[in-house]
Amino acid sequence: MYKRQELTESLGVPSADVIGALMVKLSMYFGTPPLMQAGVSTTLSEEYFRRIEAVEFAVKNDDGQEPRNLAKADLVLVGVSRTSKTPLSTYLAHKGWKVANVPLVPEVPAPHELFAVDQGKIIGLTIDPQTLVRIRQERLKHLGMPSDSAYGLKENVYRELRWVEEFFAQHPQWPVINVSGKAVEETAAEILTYIQKRGDQKEAEKKGS
Repeated sequence: MYKRQELTESLGVPSADVIGALMVKLSMYFGTPPLMQAGVSTTLSEEYFRRIEAVEFAVKNDDGQEPRNLAKADLVLVGVSRTSKTPLSTYLAHKGWKVANVPLVPEVPAPHELFAVDQGKIIGLTIDPQTLVRIRQERLKHLGMPSDSAYGLKENVYRELRWVEEFFAQHPQWPVINVSGKAVEETAAEILTYIQKRGDQKEAEKKGS
C-alpha cells in the first residue's frame, strides 16, 4: 500500500486509500495478514464460464427467438404470455442451466422444433386467470397502452388459458407448474426437483436394463 502511495506521489497523481485502513483492522481482528493478491475471490473457473454460457444462451433463446437451438437446451419452458418464462430462464441460467422458452399463442402454431426435442426437457407454465388479468393490465399500463386492449381483457385471458390447458393435455409427458403467487425462486425449485426426479428415474431404468 505504501509503495503504491509513493508511486502515485512520484507521478503527481492524486490518490485516496479507501480500503487500506479497513484491511489493517481486518488483519488485526483475524490475526492473518492480507494476501495482497487481486481477484482471489473471483477466480475464473470452469463453473464460472459454464454459467456465463448459459446466461448468453437464455438471452439468445428468449421468447422463441431461435427455435433451431431448442435441441441444445437443457430445459424448454412453454406457456402463454406473462407466465414468468423469461425471469425463470434467467434465474436458472445463473445456476448453469441452458434454458430456452417458447410462448404459446392460440392463433400461432408452436414451432415444429418443439416437438422434435426430448420431450422430457419441456416444462409447461400456467397461472390462474385473475392473476394473469392483473399482470397483463399492469403491463399495458407500463407500456402506455389502453386497458381495453385484447391482450388484457378478462374474456380473452380466460379463453387463452382454456386453450393452453387443452394444449397441455395433448402432451401429458410435459409437467405443468402453476406459477400463481409464487416467487421465481419457488417455481425454479419445483423445476429443479422435477429434473432431479427425472434424472433419478433414468438412472434407475438404466440400472434395471
